[in-house]
Formats: sequence, C-alpha cells, structure tokens
Amino acid sequence: MQNPILRLRIRWGHIGNLFLKVCFILAICLLSASCSTLMNWHFKDKLDDSHGNTTLTGLKETVTVSRDAYGIPFVEAKNMEDMAMVVGYVHASDRFAQMIGLKLISEGRLAEMAGLSVLNLDIYMRTMNLRSVAENLYKNIAPGNLVIMQRYADGVNAYLDQHKDKMPPGIALAGYRPEPWKPIDSIKIFALVNFALSFNLHEEIAALNITQAIGADKAAWLFPIYPDEPIPFDEAGKLKGIDLNKAAESIKQLAELQPLLSSVGLSGFAASNNWAISKNKTKDGASIFCNDTHLPLSMPSLWNMLHMKGGPLDVAGVNIAGIPIIVAGYNGHVAWGMTMVMADNQDLFLEQLKPVDGKLHYLYKGRWMPATERQEVFKIKGEKPITITVHETIHGPLLNEALRKEPLHSLQAKSFDIPYGVALSWASATKDDDSVNAFSKLSFAGSLNEAIPVIKQIKAIPLNMVFADRDNIAWQVIGNYPVRAKGRGLMPSPGWTGEYDWTGFLDTDVLPNLKNPPAGFIGTANHRTVTKDYPYILSSSWYWPERAERINQMASATDKHTTQTNMDMQLDTYSLFIPKLKDVILKGTLAGEIIKEIDRWKDEKMAARARLALTMLRDFSGDMKADSKEAALMGTFFNYVTKNIFLDELGPADSKTWKSFLSINNESYNATCDHLLVRGDESPFWEDINTPGKETKAQIIARSLADAVAFLESTFGNEPRKWRWGALHTYTWETDTSQMASHFGFIERTALSSLWSYFNRGPYPAGGDTFTLNVSAYMMGKDFDTWLIPAMRMIVDFSLEEPMLAVNSSGQSDNPSSPHYDDGIKTWRDGQYIPFPFKDAAVKGQYQDVMQFRPSAIRQ
Repeated sequence: MQNPILRLRIRWGHIGNLFLKVCFILAICLLSASCSTLMNWHFKDKLDDSHGNTTLTGLKETVTVSRDAYGIPFVEAKNMEDMAMVVGYVHASDRFAQMIGLKLISEGRLAEMAGLSVLNLDIYMRTMNLRSVAENLYKNIAPGNLVIMQRYADGVNAYLDQHKDKMPPGIALAGYRPEPWKPIDSIKIFALVNFALSFNLHEEIAALNITQAIGADKAAWLFPIYPDEPIPFDEAGKLKGIDLNKAAESIKQLAELQPLLSSVGLSGFAASNNWAISKNKTKDGASIFCNDTHLPLSMPSLWNMLHMKGGPLDVAGVNIAGIPIIVAGYNGHVAWGMTMVMADNQDLFLEQLKPVDGKLHYLYKGRWMPATERQEVFKIKGEKPITITVHETIHGPLLNEALRKEPLHSLQAKSFDIPYGVALSWASATKDDDSVNAFSKLSFAGSLNEAIPVIKQIKAIPLNMVFADRDNIAWQVIGNYPVRAKGRGLMPSPGWTGEYDWTGFLDTDVLPNLKNPPAGFIGTANHRTVTKDYPYILSSSWYWPERAERINQMASATDKHTTQTNMDMQLDTYSLFIPKLKDVILKGTLAGEIIKEIDRWKDEKMAARARLALTMLRDFSGDMKADSKEAALMGTFFNYVTKNIFLDELGPADSKTWKSFLSINNESYNATCDHLLVRGDESPFWEDINTPGKETKAQIIARSLADAVAFLESTFGNEPRKWRWGALHTYTWETDTSQMASHFGFIERTALSSLWSYFNRGPYPAGGDTFTLNVSAYMMGKDFDTWLIPAMRMIVDFSLEEPMLAVNSSGQSDNPSSPHYDDGIKTWRDGQYIPFPFKDAAVKGQYQDVMQFRPSAIRQ
C-alpha cells in the first residue's frame, strides 16, 4: 500500500491556522526559488530528538530507545506493558501521518481531512464495512493482548498530546486535528491490510469492463490461469446471455473508482519471495531463511523496521506503524515471513434489483428479497455532511448502489429498466477468528514445531508462510478460502440463481504445507504452489512461474549456501522468461514463419530492425541488468507486442477497456506471455481488426521486434551500444503532488512544482523486471516506470553469531525533513543490508543514539 496522505488532493482553502504560515513560505519560495529548502527548514523543527531523556506519564519503569545510523529503533523495557507504550510513541514519532491516513481510510473517513475529492473512496470503504471486520477480530483478542493494545494506544496518545502544534507535513498541511488513538484503531489497520492483500475484486471489475466491450468468448482469452491450463471459457460463459448494458452504469462507477483505490494501495497489488534452505544444503550446517515482500513503490514504504524487547519478548523485523506486532521477523529462535497466495477469496455477484414499496429488493432463487439497509453519515472537509444508504444482499454489500447519484429504490421504473447491482462476497475475518492473537503469539515461538500450530490459527490473511529454526524449515498456506457450489470465482457470477454461492470454507488441514522436504529447500513466489489437479481452488490468478523457477534453480545450484549466496538470490536480475521466449521465436516452426514474414517486407529499414532484434535476442544471456542493451530491447518488445496483439480490440489507449486490461495484464500470469509462449493462431487477438487481411502470430511478433528497435533508435540513437535498460526503466519514490496541484491556482502550482524534490526521490536506473527475483515490474503496454519492488529484504542465517540482516526500501520516517526519510534508498539500491543484533555487545555497537523514557514522579 502506498503513502495514504501525501497522495491526496488537499484543498488548501481549508487548512485552518496553518494557512498564513504556508502562504508566507510559498511567497518566499516564489521569490527565492528554494521552496524545498524552506519547507525542509519549517518542518525539521517538528522532528523529535533521538537522544536524551524525556518523561512519559504512565510508565512503570524507564524504557530505552536506541537508534542506529538509519534511525531504526531498538525499544528495550523491563516489562511488555511499558515496551508497548513506548513502541506506540515511537511509531507515532516516525510514521504518524501514515498511521492517521491508514486509520481514516479503514474507517471511510478520509474526506474529513482531504475533502470532497476522496468522498467516493470513503463511500466504498464504508460499504465494505471494515468496521465490522475489525470488531470481529477485536472481540476475540485475549485479555493480555488487549492490555498491550491499550498501552500501545496510550503511547500514541502521549505523542499526540506533546505534538499538537508540531504535526508532520502530511497532517499539518491538511490542517487536520487527529483524534485520540484507540486500541481498535490498530485492528482497523490490520483489517485494512487484509483487505488490500485480497486479490480478485479488481480483476472481476476489469472482467465486467472487458466483457461488456468484446463479449464473454473473447474476454476469456485475456484471463489465462497458468501456462499448462486451458483458457477459462466455462468461467467466462457465466456472463453469456446477460445483458451487461444493464450494468453499464455500475461498471462505469466501479472502473472510475479503481485509480483512486490504486493511489492508496487498495488494488490488490502485492507479490513477494520467500524461501528457506535446510541445514543440509548450507556451508555451516544451519538453516537460512529469506523473505522479500513486493509492494507498490511508495514514499515511504508501508513497512516500518523495529526491534522490541520487553519481559519475555525479544523480536525484530518489519511491522506496520499502527500495529504493535512484528509480521515478518526473527525472535532469536524462529524466523518467519510471507508471500501472497494470490488467493481468490472475493467474488462479485450481479444482482437483479427492483423497488418494492419504496424498498430495494433483489431476486434470489425465484423470490424478491428485501435488501438489508444501514445508514452511513459522511463528514466532508469544507462541505455539509451527507447520509448514504448502503444495501446488502445475501452475497454482500452492493458496491454500485452507494456510488449512484440517485438511489435505486427511489426510481419509479419497471424492473427491466433498473440496472443490475454488483454485490461483493469477501472471505474476511470470521466470528471466531484468532488471527491477531496468533500473530502476537508467533513472536514467542521457541522452535519451528511450536510455530506450526500457531501459524495455522492465522486465517484473516491468505498467505504462504515460510519459517525456519536452526535445524528445520517449513511452509504453510493460511487464510480463508471459499468453497463454491459451482464455478471458480475468476469472473463475476449471476447471483439470482444461487448456483454459484459459497457453501463454506476450506478446512486448515487440507491447505498445502511442507516440512523439511528431501529437496533441501522450500520457496514460494506467488506462483501456483499446488499441482494442476489439486482438488480445491485457492486462486485463478497465480503470478508468473519464472521467479519460483529461479528460486528452485539457484537453491539447487549448491549444497554450500551462505548468507552471500542468498543475498545473490535476492538481488538476482536474471529472467527465465527470456530462454523460453528464445525457444519460441528462434527455434521451430514459428521461427521459420517469422523469418519468412520479415523477408517479405518491402520496407528494408523495417526488416533490418527486425533482423537486428533477432540477433540481439540470440546473443542475450537473459540478465535484465540496468546497463544492458539487450534488456532494453526485450523490455521494449514486451510493451510493443502487448499493444500490437490487443490494443486494436481493446483500445483506444485512454479507454476504460484498455485501462482495465492493463491492470489485469500486469498483476498475474497474463495474456501477453500466454499468447507468446502458449497460444497459436487460434486466438482471435492475433488478427489486427484495423487492417483488411488476417494477421498471424508470426506477423505480429515480427512487427513488434521491428517496432522495439525503432523506438530505441528514436530514443537513444542508431548505435545499440548506447541503449540502456536503466535509462528507460527507473525507480521513482514519489508522492503525487501533481494531484494536489489540480486544486491550486497558478501561484500554488508553481510552488508545488518546486516542491517535487522535497517529497520525492529519483529517478534512478532500475534493473530487473516482472520475471526476476529482484522484481522491478513495469506496466507492459504502457510505459517503463517501475511500480512494484521488494519493499523490504530480510535474511536470517542461523549459523551466524548475529543471524538477522534486513533493509527497508525507503526510510524510517514519513517526514521529508527527517534525515531518515530517504536514507534507506541508497542502501537498498546498492544491495546492502543492516544488522539487527540481539546480543548486548553487538546491540551497543549497532545503536548509538539513546533516548530514555522515564516515568513521571509519583506524588506522595
């Protein structure tokens, strides 16, 4: 998920007492052309000291917070309650803007801070009813953990009390006054992350868009499941015979919401790698565990780094500011981390609707059933509050109803004139969900065998959990996976028949797992981790197989694994898709057809370009490194071949159909790769509908090769030695101030333009691509900008005196004026790691800045 504050459209006409200060700063900026410098000067004053002494009312004993050179904190207390309170204070000190943003998003209250421009996001989130999900989770929290949550909240509120006039930029510029933190706020963020990691909703919205435009039969080709699986015609067939024009307004509303969801990281974009090497395959006879979680490139990263010690607890790793739990880490005995299963635990249902006596009804198994209702009141910055009625069917909330300008139940029309509704079923937390307690308990596990039953209790988030101790390695799939009466849930289903309803959830005992396999390693990379004939449906949206295949290849390459060999794996930019592409394009029948096609061209310059591309592909090792000319060619080829295969049917490029396709085509195994490696001329998409003839696969590939070379020549010149992948393909850590600028006049826009360098970092050359372990995904068919990266990397080598190394992709702070806002970027880009020591001597050497939090004097 991306930074939820600095990507918002802030309306400066309502920023309260700060307005005059900011106007003063902007005026000076325009005169001095040094706006970033002045903003940095203004907000640097809001930063906390990292050393010294301070008093914190409510502490029982003194707590020490030591920070390393990157500002990463080690919180050390004599008891867990004091530790939790200071962790709350430290989280707020480092990431308060992020915490408040996540909280308001989860509550559907962002418009209270950001105004009318985000109201639809609030309506959507309130429709999802995360409040109910959080309440289910919260009521199952054990009493001891509730105490920790309360003490954490006390620490956040202590920070808030001391900093009411020293808010970080994301909050101060909005003029927002945060409310006191409550324990359930942490669980709301936990529920929000669960929702953000649920994968299928946006795919089904895209399926509606695409199917409406081109029909179900052709749409099926755009949703391949895996290279060895057939095109899902049966699944697309659910939509045949349904007049999607009756759902046109609903589809349009949902499609228009997608960019806003993406801007705050709620579009299911995530991936990751994790693996564990058994002691029998390591040089020093102890397990090695690795995890790198892939998230959208954002400033700051979602992840926050932390080491906390109090009472019996001593654990380090990554967590989310707002939640006092390490979600991936190491506790001196066990290391654990996760990847997404890419679970299909969300289904859209089309509902037939009509008003009956002023109430909305829906058709279900031949009967018109009343939709349940709840009223939601929205406060909007600078506007009057509004009230919206949210309706739910047996399948869940109606997403489109809440976004309509005119409520369906108020329409005085015949039933056939009323559009379909779109309801969402989501496998969220069940009433007896123990996930929060389990995540908390995992930090105390003394061995892998102790961790296994704990991990099985985590059901709220569908994950591949890989974990290890010194002598053992294991993998366990966790989460709630629906059992469907019919269908696989890849595309929306008609809700009125009941034949596609959920009948329950898979039992944890049937979920895939593994312990100490004979191969000597375990690895997951969002790929299909089960065989094609696995009897249950976990997903229809697996990631491409190449990253998992590369893990297997590199893990198998030696029986003498070390920390360094595993660093090499995490930083690897070799694409296994390239040799597969070579086999298709350079060998066999298709290769001959491509050569014949090029030889028929009358345009000799175009033919020379295509032949050059074939020669360069033949010589290419497959390493997508930043300085590679061949990598530049192949990255460009993927863009052009995507457009040349699909844009004629799905365009123009600014249409909602094309945008929907780009979304689903860049998140999991996709139609571009499926067409290149698997599908032949039987696919209707090889034909260019804008030309009189009928094109073949060979013709489109040949054209795309020539187009790629032409683009590189126009960009870099005619000498291939000057072509560089990293000159096209870049990292930019960006908060979208351009969105803010749309609400300003000329003077403010000028000032914001000069503020770009204050909020953002980059661009920097990027190696890798979608298929590499060191993932650097870009949008095939759109541009070369990196949007998905390893947001953190972690290695735990149990043979070492201090086993844990890790690095975040940004910095510890969300305040651009902090030296720790961006200092992690270079370390991450350089492939370096930061030690997380546990032994006292190493701790003292690692952490230099020391702040002591002391209890207030006790009155006699």
